Amino acid sequence: MSVFNKIIILSKKLASSLLKDEKPTDLEASDIFNDADKAYILKNLTEETLIKERLNLANQIKKKEDWKKVKSNLTKPSVRFLYWKYTAAAAVIGLLASTYFFRGTLFNNSNECMPIIVNNNIKTGTDKATLTLEDGTIIALEKGNDYEAVNFKSNGEKIIYNSKNNSKKLTYNYITIPRGGQFIVELSDGTKVWLNSETQLKYPVSFIKGETRNVELVYGEAYFDVSPSVKHNGSKFKVINQNQEVEVIGTEFNIKAYSDETNIYTTLVEGKVELDFKGKKQKLSPTQQSNFNLNTNALLVVNVDVYNEVSWRQGVFSFENKPLKEIMKVLSRWYNMDVIFNNEKIENEAFTGVLGKDQNIEDILATIKNFGIINNYEIKNKTITLK
Repeated sequence: MSVFNKIIILSKKLASSLLKDEKPTDLEASDIFNDADKAYILKNLTEETLIKERLNLANQIKKKEDWKKVKSNLTKPSVRFLYWKYTAAAAVIGLLASTYFFRGTLFNNSNECMPIIVNNNIKTGTDKATLTLEDGTIIALEKGNDYEAVNFKSNGEKIIYNSKNNSKKLTYNYITIPRGGQFIVELSDGTKVWLNSETQLKYPVSFIKGETRNVELVYGEAYFDVSPSVKHNGSKFKVINQNQEVEVIGTEFNIKAYSDETNIYTTLVEGKVELDFKGKKQKLSPTQQSNFNLNTNALLVVNVDVYNEVSWRQGVFSFENKPLKEIMKVLSRWYNMDVIFNNEKIENEAFTGVLGKDQNIEDILATIKNFGIINNYEIKNKTITLK
């Protein structure tokens, strides 16, 4: 287990002890820190003046608008305890991580091998897409370039279709997001769709009044904020993908269905959806995720941390106990790069953390290396080798 994940586990235990007003014995038994560091951490966790400083910081955070949303959900004692447990854990993680970095433990024990970088051509992703019209015309959409046509307009970050265009015949457009890209589509009915890297969506230029609004996620990942049926004379909204069909009842949800993966993940954020897998129907409640295996036709429904599943559309990648192999697959799409593992053992090494989509790849790899997930890495052109 990596040092970083040991810190995560220890932080949760310490936070639980502090909330219960118990002695943090797990710190004493830990093999991550030396005695001097343990004394420093214990002092910061228990000294009254330092606790007051952290409370002052917490009060500053409460002034933010987002605090109102959080506070409105903290009605039951059990919910409040759960929230403060996670808040306390986050604070302890910060203390332990900073201690590990800046008090010498990390630098005394880390691998001093410097990464090998030869012609680093890996760039962060940006807003870009290719639009294919009904007649086969291909239009390049990218950040900084405006484009306007009869039925739509684009500012290079999103494309908006004309809501007043009523048609009795369906005509389709395809929007394709390459590796290293992202884009937003606002359909003619007002539905908004965030499209992740390496994704293709097929949809009508305008929907026919009174008929089911069908779109197809050909492959990739998309987040849907669907305009409710009540605004469209009861017209249903459906998302079709391979062997799965999702019927929507005014809601927000995420579908991950990449062509190089054998599973389709549908995560419900709010509202209701009903999934149809080859005739097998399954309803989802908020925070539930369905996992449909294309090889076995097996369906599994679990509760998930929604933020980790949909944070990509808000400019970050949030991972909780995710294997490095899966993390690098996500990053490879955004940075349009290839990844090679020299050591198979590290493929399943778990990582918990939040990575900004605007970070350069060297900073991200340095973070992973500093926490002991990998020993070293090499960058050559657009290929990363992890060691």
